[in-house]
Amino acid sequence: MTTRVGVVTFPGSLDERDAQRAVKLAGAEPVALWHGDKSLRQVDAVILPGGFSYGDYLRCGAIARFSPVMETIIEEARAGLPVLGICNGFQMLCESHLLPGALTRNDHLHFICRDQRLRVENADTAWTRDYAEGDEITVPLKNGEGGYVADERTLDELEAEGRVVFRYLGGNPNGSRRDIAGVTNAAGNVVGLMPHPEHAVEALTGPTTDGLAFFTSVTTSVLRKLVA
Repeated sequence: MTTRVGVVTFPGSLDERDAQRAVKLAGAEPVALWHGDKSLRQVDAVILPGGFSYGDYLRCGAIARFSPVMETIIEEARAGLPVLGICNGFQMLCESHLLPGALTRNDHLHFICRDQRLRVENADTAWTRDYAEGDEITVPLKNGEGGYVADERTLDELEAEGRVVFRYLGGNPNGSRRDIAGVTNAAGNVVGLMPHPEHAVEALTGPTTDGLAFFTSVTTSVLRKLVA
């Protein structure tokens, strides 16, 4: 069985082709999904890619959150469908309340683009099973509104429940609270992060191939669910 991973295109998306290629390199089948279509085309998982959906008007991800496709994604995610939000996709997941917190303007008020070191804090989610806790990886980071914020109670809960998935190493690039680069929901099927693993899947174009395990992990997760 080949795992089918849907990648949604929104007006202003710019990393969906990269995400589709990453899915293909991981041995899964990429399936193009459209923001205006409620159907998920029987996919096994969904990726919300990076970009500037709806021009980042109002707030990043705030308009995309009300797209027809998101109605279905929110419902299916709550039922266990693996969903990965990368950069703008992470912002959508927070706006949809599938993940807690919010992403705000970088504290230095500049767009940042660099290769970013991360530590894997949770290797037991649908998107991180092929890593090991404590692994250090390097993937590109590019954002202007990447500062992860939440109230202290929420941050404490995320820490206590092991829901911080990635943490920045080598300096905090955007002012994220507690150096948080990515988080998961309580069930572990929904993950959001600001750095871009889809840009680190081939030696020719990426600083590393450290991001490929995101996309192999979801296949592992889908197969585990089938045999459970």
